[in-house]
Amino acid sequence: MGGFAESVRERVRAARAAVEAARAADDPAALAVAEDELDDALRIAHGVGVDPDRGAGSTGQGGATQ
Repeated sequence: MGGFAESVRERVRAARAAVEAARAADDPAALAVAEDELDDALRIAHGVGVDPDRGAGSTGQGGATQ
């Protein structure tokens, strides 16, 4: 599932970045859209058993989680 899992994680990362950008821009409409995308991306990740916080910058050998 390597490539698929990474695609799911990338979607979550992009959605999180969009949420942060909308917050920084103080744009409520963009924030609502970005939060919906993040919710959707997280729902998909959990639905297919992908840990969205594992992978990027991680060795996958434990460590702190958010």
